[in-house]
Amino acid sequence: MQLSKTEEQLMQYLWKRKKAFLKDLLEDFAEPKPATTTVATLLKRIKDKGFIDYKLFGKSREYYPIIKKSDYFSNHVNGLIKNFFNDSASQFASFFTKETNLTTKELEELKKIIDHQIKEQKND
Repeated sequence: MQLSKTEEQLMQYLWKRKKAFLKDLLEDFAEPKPATTTVATLLKRIKDKGFIDYKLFGKSREYYPIIKKSDYFSNHVNGLIKNFFNDSASQFASFFTKETNLTTKELEELKKIIDHQIKEQKND
């Protein structure tokens, strides 16, 4: 399941804080800040999608993520590969390395990461 852009922005704040009350999350937004009711609605939608939960403290809710940022990002990237690159990681890598203006140093770093992963998988 995917998040909308505004839901994703709110999740970024929550992942960064690890847990937060509504008022804390409101502080993270730039001016002009959204209405409290808007953020409350977003939190409800994100909870209904199974990304967050909360603990009650009196009438206040302290929200925390259930889905790790790395898991969400991994699913997002895998969806991109499936939907835009015919489920081909090599097509994605080709596009990524050609179209993102990476420096030679960045490409060399990527190569090191890939070489290390190949070595790890051969050892398993």
